[in-house]
Amino acid sequence: MHDHSNGHPGGHPGGHPGGHPSGMRPGHPGSHPGEQPIKGPTDGVPQLRLIAWEVTRSCNLACKHCRAEAHPEPYEGELSTAEAKALIDTFPDAGSPIIIFTGGEPFMRHDLYELIPYAKSKGLRCVMAPNGTLLTAQNAREIKELGIERCSISIDAPNAPAHDEFRGVKGAFAASMQGIEHLKAAGLEFQINTTVTKDNLHQFKEIFHLAEDLGASAWHIFLLVPTGRAAELGAQVITAEEYEEVLNWFYDFRKTTNMQLKATCAPHYHRILRQRAKEEGVAVNFETFGLDAVSRGCLGGVGFCFISHSGIVQPCGYLDLNCGDVRKTPFPEIWKNSQQFLNLRNPSVYDGKCGVCEYEKVCGGCRARAATMRGGYLREEPLCSHTPIKLAKQAKKGLAE
Repeated sequence: MHDHSNGHPGGHPGGHPGGHPSGMRPGHPGSHPGEQPIKGPTDGVPQLRLIAWEVTRSCNLACKHCRAEAHPEPYEGELSTAEAKALIDTFPDAGSPIIIFTGGEPFMRHDLYELIPYAKSKGLRCVMAPNGTLLTAQNAREIKELGIERCSISIDAPNAPAHDEFRGVKGAFAASMQGIEHLKAAGLEFQINTTVTKDNLHQFKEIFHLAEDLGASAWHIFLLVPTGRAAELGAQVITAEEYEEVLNWFYDFRKTTNMQLKATCAPHYHRILRQRAKEEGVAVNFETFGLDAVSRGCLGGVGFCFISHSGIVQPCGYLDLNCGDVRKTPFPEIWKNSQQFLNLRNPSVYDGKCGVCEYEKVCGGCRARAATMRGGYLREEPLCSHTPIKLAKQAKKGLAE
């Protein structure tokens, strides 16, 4: 399973995730492969900006952090070609979303080469989140010709032994490197996605320099969400303090490169960015911080959603929350009316500190981590060390009394 996808590409995913391909300029294929500045709601419904679509759950890898616990065999209930095209027909009615073709491994979907041009014919931007190991000179050229604008490839270590161990298949690193060369030869833009764990934290600079040397357009770091196969990686989940530290490091590191950097499944980076910018006297706008200044941390149900191989709509690939079935309800109606999505758009129903935090509008907390680590998607983000001003004042008042 490719890991990204809030998305946000990939099943993270996007594939958010999914890890997902993203560009820095508005309208460019985005972070989950393609973000654009948040637009105001129409009729109270936020514009859908990004869909991570798990076109298949089948995969040739067995990654340790796979939310889908994917395997190579076909899965029952996968949308047929006709159903997939009918679903694509409805996407423009929810906005003008960028479509991330993710999985599983999207190349294992038999009609992929039919679905991409069909989505393009509807005026939709298309990006893709393969794991890289099945890329060939031929299929790289084909997806470029069909209209894929960017691919995201996950690299979780700067060398083969550590990456292959994480991916569960010997030779995965070499195969992904070869896949990247095929993308480059085809003139297809790519980004590198990296899942943050205790094991690779100390190798971050090396991974970045590898991405830079490869000619990646962007480097996206994904904070591990312990769900699916990743639930067994509890010891690899960094602490709230380490989380704060790595995001502060990321804030400083982005100043040293022109490459587009993005922290995904890391909503409180949007808080840290504003705290640090205020300390430095720097205005937070598109000119200074690009999309990070005009986007939001957790976009699940707000500007982003995930659609499973069987047509179940979720806030993201990591949050296993059935918000509707496209076989039973038209997708735009699910996006507009799902009670779970309505909840996600209304912070007043959030439990704990997230609901009263002054940064809620730019952060939102990771709803998937809240679900897996706190037992409910509306509970407070478990890996945030920030104390909201309102709670700090209440605590101070309580002590004074």
